[in-house]
Amino acid sequence: MSLRQFYGTGYEVILIAFSGIVVAQIVKCFLHLIRKKSLDLRLFITTGGMPSSHSAGVMGLSTAVGLINGFDSIEFAIALGYAFIVMYDAAGVRRAAGKQAACLNKIIMDLYKQDLAEAGGKLKELLGHTPIQVFAGAIFGVLYAFFIHYKLLH
Repeated sequence: MSLRQFYGTGYEVILIAFSGIVVAQIVKCFLHLIRKKSLDLRLFITTGGMPSSHSAGVMGLSTAVGLINGFDSIEFAIALGYAFIVMYDAAGVRRAAGKQAACLNKIIMDLYKQDLAEAGGKLKELLGHTPIQVFAGAIFGVLYAFFIHYKLLH
């Protein structure tokens, strides 16, 4: 089975959404390598950072649905609504939770004098995204969907 058979089907939408997430995570690792001059492969499996892979995935999914069913279709409207909820959550709720985790970690460090294990371990702080990271992920997802859609055609 060739990837060309995916063209115009739900499989194309799934391919674009999930591979868009993976490619965005790879881009995140490379951007870190360029900025910090060190390769951190843990970034591939973590949340947060530039670009937002959640945004890339849901906007890729939405764009693929639009390309296949039309940008005036009910399916596209539903996918886009879903994308906006995910992106709002990434930049709002999850980002706020990450800031709270940072404050709680500071309090725990002060109370337990550097012994985080006694308090149950350090909370994960990098949960959400800045609005710029979400926007960059969304743009990446749209462009990626167009690229894959037309690559499958040829």
